Amino acid sequence: MRNKLKGTIVSDKMEKTVVVEVERVKEHPRYKKRYSVHKKYKAHDEKEDFKVGDKVIIEECRPISKEKKWRVIGKVEAKKSFKKKEKPEESKKVEF
Repeated sequence: MRNKLKGTIVSDKMEKTVVVEVERVKEHPRYKKRYSVHKKYKAHDEKEDFKVGDKVIIEECRPISKEKKWRVIGKVEAKKSFKKKEKPEESKKVEF
C-alpha cells in the first residue's frame, strides 16, 4: 500500500508539476503542547488540471525526477454546509 497525503497546492508554475503543502499536527514529548508542522512536496500533475488553492490527495510513486516522487490522485471535495432557513419575522403587536 502506498502512502497518501492531503494538502493544499501552493504553486503550479512548473509544467506538469505542482507543489503541495501538507500540514500535520505534532505534540511536544515533554510539554504535550500541540503545534503544526508544514512540509512541501513536488507532485506530478499530467493534465495540469489543478490550480493554486485546491485541496488535493497525493500518492507516493516511483521517482519521476530528482525531487518528484509523488503523484496527484484527485481533488478533495469540500463538505457542503447547510444553512438554516430563516423564518420571516412576525410583526409584533404592541397593546396598550
